[in-house]
Amino acid sequence: MTATAYVDSPQAREALHRRTLKVVMASQVFSGAGLAAGVTVGALLAEDMLGTTSLSGLPAALFTFGSAGAALAVGRLSHRLGRRAGLTAGYAAGALGGAGVVLAAVLDNVALLLLSLLVYGAGTATNLQARYAGADLVGADRRGRAVSSVLVATTLGAVAGPNLVTATGRAAERWSIPGLAGPFALATIAYGLAGTILFLLLRPDPLQISRTLPPEPADTANPPAQGRRFAGSVTAGAATMVLTQLVMVAVMTMTPVHMKAHGHGLAATGLVIALHIAGMYLPSLVTGILVDRIGRVPVAVAAGATLLAAGIISAAAPEHSVALLALALILLGLGWNLGLVSGTAMITDAAPQATRAKTQGAVDLCVALAGAGGGIASGLVVSATSYATLSIAGGILALGVIPFVATQSRYHSTDEVQAGQG
Repeated sequence: MTATAYVDSPQAREALHRRTLKVVMASQVFSGAGLAAGVTVGALLAEDMLGTTSLSGLPAALFTFGSAGAALAVGRLSHRLGRRAGLTAGYAAGALGGAGVVLAAVLDNVALLLLSLLVYGAGTATNLQARYAGADLVGADRRGRAVSSVLVATTLGAVAGPNLVTATGRAAERWSIPGLAGPFALATIAYGLAGTILFLLLRPDPLQISRTLPPEPADTANPPAQGRRFAGSVTAGAATMVLTQLVMVAVMTMTPVHMKAHGHGLAATGLVIALHIAGMYLPSLVTGILVDRIGRVPVAVAAGATLLAAGIISAAAPEHSVALLALALILLGLGWNLGLVSGTAMITDAAPQATRAKTQGAVDLCVALAGAGGGIASGLVVSATSYATLSIAGGILALGVIPFVATQSRYHSTDEVQAGQG
């Protein structure tokens, strides 16, 4: 069947969109579990193997640096060969990295651990890049909801993953594998299954089909205004995702270390991280509706405000209070979600179909690098000051979203005035 046959009517296009969403969502259930492994125990494993708290943020930094390189690679591969090729390759790399972490823990080999964490980051990048596949075949009025549907699917695996920390740790120990490496064994299997689903079922390729669609009106009308809109939307969308990612990774990375230092066990830590990841993904359907109905900019502003609230609560939470830490981490996840969905919609709105995947990959590279910076800085800040200082500083930094999205509003207002004068 030719590519145009899949979209020769609104009904055919809608049917293909729904099928694509189902396939991507099925893969995200598994990849969510893989994503959660490193988040939950990565810092603890590094602390054990490196023997210092000051470097416990290094795993998050490494797999986020790996995520940065993979984001660009997956974006470019998707541009050339389609989403199926790019996403499958990314998950295969993530599975390889997870297996490497397990082997490094068995051998107590720090060099292999660091290299494997870098490769493991490809799974994180691919998990995020999959959200674009959900939006390839829909117009701007439904883009937020399409992105959100993919993120919601991630919730199932991502919430289950941290709660399996104890079980996977015990299973690993029965095989003479260090308990903290158990979740990475789960990640290896989960990423492998996610990639297999996409390789077998993501046909026809949604990105390649989208290139046969007629351009949206904004792509052809008023080219000077379109150029300004592209610059404004890409800057605002990238800044929104970069700042929210940096703050979220920094605070999230040090929460397990903070809890361990104050006597909380792995079960309590797993619960808090599971609730945090639920906050990252579960609100997505509502977020998508808000992005489509009230606009990208108000939701991005809400992201900054929510992250500030998370920082204040986590800083003020008594050391023994799991409930308040959980509330802070839920808000931290929600703020990230608001920023990711609104920022993704801004980027996808602005990027022409012909270069969309490359633009998305480049922006996700910046997002991942910001997360790496947050991961590195988090351990240093906590070691030099405190977890409370890190939390407050992160919340204040998140408010930097506001001036960037205000710039986007100005571009759109100018375009509308000029269009009216024309």
